[in-house]
Amino acid sequence: MTALRAPFLLPGLGILIVLAALLIDPRLALVLAAWFAAWGLNAFIARTGRGAGVRFLVPVIFGLTLIGLWELAVRLFEVSPVILPPPTMIAEEFAGSIPILWADFVQTIVKGALSGLVIGCAAAVLTALAIDRSPFLQRGLKPVGNFVAALPIVGTAPILVMWFGFGWQSKAAVVVVMVFFPMLVNMLEGLKASDHMQRDLMRTYAASYGQTLRKLRLPAALPFFFNGLKICSTLALIGAIVAEFFGSPILGIGFRIKTSFGALNLPMVWAEIAVSALAGSALYGLIAWIERLVTFWHPSQRG
Repeated sequence: MTALRAPFLLPGLGILIVLAALLIDPRLALVLAAWFAAWGLNAFIARTGRGAGVRFLVPVIFGLTLIGLWELAVRLFEVSPVILPPPTMIAEEFAGSIPILWADFVQTIVKGALSGLVIGCAAAVLTALAIDRSPFLQRGLKPVGNFVAALPIVGTAPILVMWFGFGWQSKAAVVVVMVFFPMLVNMLEGLKASDHMQRDLMRTYAASYGQTLRKLRLPAALPFFFNGLKICSTLALIGAIVAEFFGSPILGIGFRIKTSFGALNLPMVWAEIAVSALAGSALYGLIAWIERLVTFWHPSQRG
């Protein structure tokens, strides 16, 4: 009975909310009506549709709805661009500043974030293999890693900028510090993912440590590795951008956000935020795609 009433209950509730908002402010009622209409359309498509097209269409409609409501609310309530610019103004700024945005993207994302991500994750994997072979490191290094991982970035970033200079190298160093220990913890857990029966079977076959590592333990650790890599991809972008607030040449997303905000150029600030969001989403999607190709055998990747 509840399942039969639910499709009719939500639209009725939405109509009541819109009518109540109409008594308060017609503009608010219009925004709510647009939201409930898009919500109902999305819910209908998600409930009745099938296939990959629906899985793609539902988030697209949801995202476009949020952007449309943002534009509608800002225009209707006459919000100042200094407080919140409409998406159309941000799009105009984006289109007119592509050379600047591209230079900032290369400086922050490619040079700072990606280089630090690669160096930090590679160092974490090698350190995890060393810890796996040494009980002393297992007891000594992991607690130190947890301590360093808890340090705030706003405290460590200025120190690393002073050590490594104002170029992209200091931003990469901040990223290395941020991603090293999350990846290390994930790899250590991944190396312990194989159970005792599997390791006993490898010993029964007289497999050496290296053979057991290559044929059993590293494949079992791959899901943990990719999980850590997805976490570190977001941390890398945050670290590189925040580090630029403490010293940077006249390039970079963090530098541009800081200077544009000081000049009250909020459309440029949001354009830089859009660049970082698109870059982060693309990097996360690329890692997830590679994960599906490499770990197709894992239960989490099965249809």
